[in-house]
Amino acid sequence: MTEFYLAGLTAAVVWKLCQLARSPHNKPLRSVTLCLTCAALSYPLAMPGGSSGLGAVAGHGAAKLMQNLLLLAAVYFLMCFYLYSVADGQEGRRRARREGILVVLVAATITVAATTVPHQVLAGSFATTDMTVPQAAVFYLVAGTYLMYALTSAAIWTRRFARTSLKPHSTGLWIAATGMFAMALAFAVRAVMVAARVQSHEVPKALVSAMALLLAVATALFVFGITYPAARARAAGTRLWSQHRRAHRRLEPLWVIMAEAFPHSVLPTASLSRRARWRARGVHRRYHRRVVECRDGLVQISAHLDHQPSDTPELLASRLRAAVQARRTAAAKPLPARPVGIPRQHGREADVQELLTLADALRVSR
Repeated sequence: MTEFYLAGLTAAVVWKLCQLARSPHNKPLRSVTLCLTCAALSYPLAMPGGSSGLGAVAGHGAAKLMQNLLLLAAVYFLMCFYLYSVADGQEGRRRARREGILVVLVAATITVAATTVPHQVLAGSFATTDMTVPQAAVFYLVAGTYLMYALTSAAIWTRRFARTSLKPHSTGLWIAATGMFAMALAFAVRAVMVAARVQSHEVPKALVSAMALLLAVATALFVFGITYPAARARAAGTRLWSQHRRAHRRLEPLWVIMAEAFPHSVLPTASLSRRARWRARGVHRRYHRRVVECRDGLVQISAHLDHQPSDTPELLASRLRAAVQARRTAAAKPLPARPVGIPRQHGREADVQELLTLADALRVSR
């Protein structure tokens, strides 16, 4: 589960970095990219290997401090995304600066608390930390309160966007808002737990475990929500790519006959630039090119093809082979041109289905 979540978060970061490379001056996009990047960098520090490794180099509690600083930065950039998206340029920058001052103050406070805390107090987990130590209580309480405030604000903005968005974006936004509300709730409960432990009250271990589980599930919901629209679009694109690839292969028998009979109808690629040739090798372009070449060939052979609209695909395939052979030997008397493979329904897809049916009949009758 941990590896799956980290892989999904890393994929989201790579996807956003690719988008940012194409639009480097897009401030909302830059903000959400920085948010995901900080979240991705903080996650390994929460794992035992990452925290122990950094602790051995920088001292006990360094991993905990760095993880929380990255989380503060992540939720700050998440807020900036909405500030730049909702407000105009100048107002968004002004509000982002105000929020930036607040997050810097919070970061400075927890940094002072972490660097002045007694040895190894922050080396353990939240459940094992001695909250009677003032610096430890300040560290968790201040960081948790800010995270609760920022996540609640972002969740409210996300819900507003979800109400005015269309699917699948609205679905992803609702999921992300649910995750952020759940994270804010978890931090609120943890703040109450810190206050109780400061007074040396015992907090049930089951409650601590439940809040840790809620935080993990909420974080996964947030990441899934913000990546859901792109993942769904990518899945649809993959299905379309697969359909075009299969159709390109199915059209091969028809294309081979038409290309041999009318080689001048094959669209040339040798004269294209290197970049254009590289793009022409894409599945979608090759599919559309093959459809056009097959249709052009059928239009040209129609004058030599004696057929009726009621002909079956198998009969039409047989007559098509005969017409090509007759044209090759110049033994056929040209007939009035007739459309070949007229679809029963209008539209490009119906036309393509007729071509595929004819190509399948040619493959069977070889």
